[in-house]
Amino acid sequence: MHDIWSYIAVMSAVTIAIRLTPALLLRREIKNVFVRSFLYYVPYVTLAVMTFPAIMETTRIPAAGAAAFAFSLYLAWNGASLFRVAAGASATVFLVELLFFA
Repeated sequence: MHDIWSYIAVMSAVTIAIRLTPALLLRREIKNVFVRSFLYYVPYVTLAVMTFPAIMETTRIPAAGAAAFAFSLYLAWNGASLFRVAAGASATVFLVELLFFA
């Protein structure tokens, strides 16, 4: 039981260090255009990296996930709302799996 508490303590220290280091080192506004652009896209890339594997692994067949991904990209590229993109991807998975397993 002692090991669990030491693991939690180390995890907490690492998490706090990661969050406090930028705040302590960067006291002024970032003016570099490249760094600002890089930091702007970090949340989107993180979301994509977490979402894409789930799209491919949660369907019964990877083709359904790939079709849903392609259709959602098409919808998003053409200005559909987030709700319509999610609904379209879900409908695509449903239809592709219905065709393969019916």
